[in-house]
Amino acid sequence: MARKSAETAQDILKADFQALVRDTEKLLEHSATLAGDQADELRAQIHDSLLRARETLQQTEDNLRVRGQAALTSTEDYVQSNPWQSIGIAAGVGFLVGLLASRR
Repeated sequence: MARKSAETAQDILKADFQALVRDTEKLLEHSATLAGDQADELRAQIHDSLLRARETLQQTEDNLRVRGQAALTSTEDYVQSNPWQSIGIAAGVGFLVGLLASRR
């Protein structure tokens, strides 16, 4: 569920940044020919795109922070409730890393 929402947020963020880039390219292409109201309208569109991208980025950051905190909490709970298994797992991982490192 969290993975699905993270992928959706990532897709929204990507689309917002693509829109921002397109609007910026339009502004650059038409900046010489646009006068007054047209330039103001295009700048307003770019500003709105930038705000949407910032909001989506903030939501994604908040989502990742919550997921990271949840993972940290569940790991701490597991280690506290199963200390010997945790030590065994850590020793096994350390052993495997040592084997792989010594092969190089």
